[in-house]
Formats: sequence, C-alpha cells, structure tokens
Amino acid sequence: MSRRFRSVRTGIDFVLVGVVITLVLFGLLMVYSAGPLFAALLKQNADYFLIRQSMWAVLGFLGAGVLMFVDYHFYKRFTLLIMGGTVALLLAVIVIGDITFGATRSLNEGSIRPSEVAKLATILYVAVWLNAKKEVLNDITFGLLPLIFILGIVGALIMLQPDFSAAFTIIILGAVLFFLAGGEWRQIALVVVITLILGWVIINLYPTGKDRVMGFWSGLQEPVKADYQVRRSLEAIIRGGVFGVGIGNSVTKLTGLPVAHNDSIFAVIAEETGLVGAFLLITAYLVLLWRGLTIARHAPDELGRLIAGGITIWIVLEAMLNIGVSVNLLPQAGNALPFISYGGSSLVSTLAGVGILLNIGRLGNQQKQKGEQNFGAVVNLRWRDGRRRVSRPVHPASPEE
Repeated sequence: MSRRFRSVRTGIDFVLVGVVITLVLFGLLMVYSAGPLFAALLKQNADYFLIRQSMWAVLGFLGAGVLMFVDYHFYKRFTLLIMGGTVALLLAVIVIGDITFGATRSLNEGSIRPSEVAKLATILYVAVWLNAKKEVLNDITFGLLPLIFILGIVGALIMLQPDFSAAFTIIILGAVLFFLAGGEWRQIALVVVITLILGWVIINLYPTGKDRVMGFWSGLQEPVKADYQVRRSLEAIIRGGVFGVGIGNSVTKLTGLPVAHNDSIFAVIAEETGLVGAFLLITAYLVLLWRGLTIARHAPDELGRLIAGGITIWIVLEAMLNIGVSVNLLPQAGNALPFISYGGSSLVSTLAGVGILLNIGRLGNQQKQKGEQNFGAVVNLRWRDGRRRVSRPVHPASPEE
C-alpha cells in the first residue's frame, strides 16, 4: 500500500501518534522508577503504581482509538450534557469526595479526579458555545459576560476543593479559546485584569495560596528559601547534571522529594536522565505543540480549529506549569506532567483529547486530499482536452481525394 494511499485512507498524523506513545511509555518507566517508596508507605508492592498506570494507559489508548474515528461535530449535540455531568461530578466531590493531602479532590478512593475531566469538558463546551455565538462574540453582553459566567461556575466548584492549579488552568483555557474565536483585545485585556483581581483575592483568602506565592517570591530572591518541594526538585536537577545518574538511581526520590511519582516527577527525570533527558522531553512537547497547531490550522471548520487549538494548548500548558514549578519559575501548583505523571484521570483525559485532536486532523487531511484530487482531476481533464485539440490537426486533402 503506497504512502499516498494510506494518507488518503486514514489521514492520521503519525508524528503526533508517535510522540504521544513515546511519552506514555516513558511515563510508565518513570512512574515505575519514582513510585516504590510511596508504594511502600501505602503498604503496596514496588510495581503498584506501574500496574495501575498501565491499566489507565490501556484504557486511555482504547478511548483515543475510538474517538479518533468519531466525527468531532458529534459532540455539538451533547456538550450541554457533558458539562452538566462534569458539574455534577464536581458537586459530588464537595459532598462525598475523598480527602487527599488535606484537600477533597477525588472520588472512589482517589481513583477519579473530576477536575481533570473538567478541563477537556470545558474545552469542548466553550468551543461549541463560542462557535455558535461568533456573530455576537464581541458584544460584551452576549459574548464575554456569559463566558465568564460559564468559567466562573466550573472554576468556583474546583476552588471549593480547593484546587488552585486546576481552576487557574480552566480560566486560562477559556481566555485562550476566546482569543482563538476572534475576541477583541479590549475584552481579552479585561479578562486578564479580572483574573488578576480574583487571583489576588483568592491568595489573600486562602492561606495555602498566600504561602505558595510568598514561597515562590522568596525562592526567586534566594533559592535556599524556596518551598521545600522546590528545593528538593532543584537539588535533584543539580545532582543529575548533564547526563544524569541513570534510570532508577535517583537519590532524591528516596530522601523526601514530595510525590515523586506525580507532581515532582520532572525532578526525578532530570536527576536520572540529566539535562539531556529533560531537553528531549521538552522537545517532545514542542513537537506535540507543532503538530497540534498544524492540525488546528488545517481543521475543516472553525469549530475544529477551536477544539484542536484548545486541546493542544491545554496539554502544553500543563507541561509548562509542571516544569516551571520544578525549576522555581512559577509558584507552587499541582498540575500533572501530561502522559508522564501518575494519575488515571489525567492520563485518560489527555489521551481522550489526543483522540479528538487526531480526528480533527484526519478529517482535515482527508478534506485536503479530496481537494487536491479534485483540483488534479480538473487540471488533468483540461490538459487532456488541450492535447486532444492540439494533437488532431486538420490536414489538407490529398490529390487522390
């Protein structure tokens, strides 16, 4: 089967697929390396987190495989139901959620974290809503204010857990989608101002938020005064050097690096694979950003462009926040490193997003291929018609005739 035929038949972005598979497999390796101590504290076997993460990875890949062949326009009918279900899950967390590390963020003994699901659900709902309101988008009464209301409900429910990083991510994604949909700069600036004001209020209302900002500021001035988790992360990165100490040989993960298999996993990666491994990991996310934005640019329509852009920026934003915290470039947050950190809800949600992204790319590529085929057929027909007229000249009759 020729490459051209495969492209027309599938339209799958194999570069994106390859990057995601590589990240997930590397994530399983690093979860296995970083998880034994925490598993021992839970009185579980050393491979406890690897087995659970592998199960979530299989489920996520199966879901992505299905969603890759579900036309993304299908979600237009069910976005209200999806968002309603997400809000119900967030309410359930507040009422009957499990307490983990002093916060109520999960259901079913920590196996389901609705705030992770809410990120993808918000992208789908807001993208469909903005696409439907594009004619009145820049009317603040019908555009910006309803958008703020939508994001406010989801963000407020997440803040009640409390989960600052997830709520912040939701607001940023809403602003990005509003920008991609063609929102005016004045309204975008207004969103930024409102976000900063709300952030200041939240920081002063919640001691945890204030402590994180103060710790970040202290760490910028003098690294030894940074938060404990940041100090240990920096220690791991420095110890790893250029080429690292080798997979499985991290010392920091065994001497008090908090949640090494989750929030702090980038520090373990930097220690065990060095700056080279960290650079390759960041490069993988940049490749994902390139392919995702390419898919968004060639999407069949405005809705596809919004969803593809939102999913791509969501995944890369999560990676930037996680890595930025590890090197003390951002205040302490709880964002997972996409495809790498332990967590079933995060892994399944991001893989589902990749499945939708691949569907948009597949339909866009097939549309492009059909357009090229139609254009080629027209050119070929005209060329053949021209040849026919030129290659059949009228000769004068011979004397015999």
